[in-house]
Amino acid sequence: MAIDKKKDKDNPQAQNQDQLLIPSRRNLLKGAGIVGAAAIGVSTTAHIIAAESDPSRQVATAIQAREALEVLTAEEAETLAAICDCLIPSDDNGPGAKEARAVHYIDRSLASHNAGARHNYMIGLSAINDYARRTHQKPFNQLMVDQQNAILLAVQTNQIDGFAPSGSGFFNMVRSHTIDGTFCDPYYGGNQDFVGWDMIHYPGIRLSASETDVAQGAALEPTHQSAYDHSTYTKLASIGDAGNQGGGNHA
Repeated sequence: MAIDKKKDKDNPQAQNQDQLLIPSRRNLLKGAGIVGAAAIGVSTTAHIIAAESDPSRQVATAIQAREALEVLTAEEAETLAAICDCLIPSDDNGPGAKEARAVHYIDRSLASHNAGARHNYMIGLSAINDYARRTHQKPFNQLMVDQQNAILLAVQTNQIDGFAPSGSGFFNMVRSHTIDGTFCDPYYGGNQDFVGWDMIHYPGIRLSASETDVAQGAALEPTHQSAYDHSTYTKLASIGDAGNQGGGNHA
């Protein structure tokens, strides 16, 4: 899907609306199994903004559930929540990234294993908000969904400056982290109430599966348990902690 770069660079809405017919995440996930879910983050099309989102619905001006943030500022979290909601929106078919608390996962990850991406998030979210205010006189999270999608499309196709390393690089990073936050093990802060696993009919962690379980496939009753809810894992963690303490005493 190419965009005519001769069109007004400061007004992505002026682009042909056909260019916004981006594959829906519901079609993307339809029939996805465990393997399909694992592959989404690396092999899906670059255009994951959902086309079936109702253009007339307003975006919430604040995160649904206020909670302490580890790294993101309140404004950054609100902007990021709106972006995640565009990427994997809730709709009549079920919840999306917002309900899964993908933002909470991303915030926690930026304080840990994704700490190196913190600067790019700060720069990118600020660039998106600055552009939204310049073109629509409102912050990104207060815009209509079709306006938000148009801006994200412009970011994705490098029509907006101010990103590190680039608009497309920032878009792909946020998309990947949003998918992670929606479908990860809830232990890591996302996939609240297992909404992501339910979306793709993933029955959850099982230490064993009978022939009957396998035959049921997606119809298998979900366990709604994190891997870390299983005693096998918690016992191993306890043994590891005890071993570390013992090693310290002998030092």
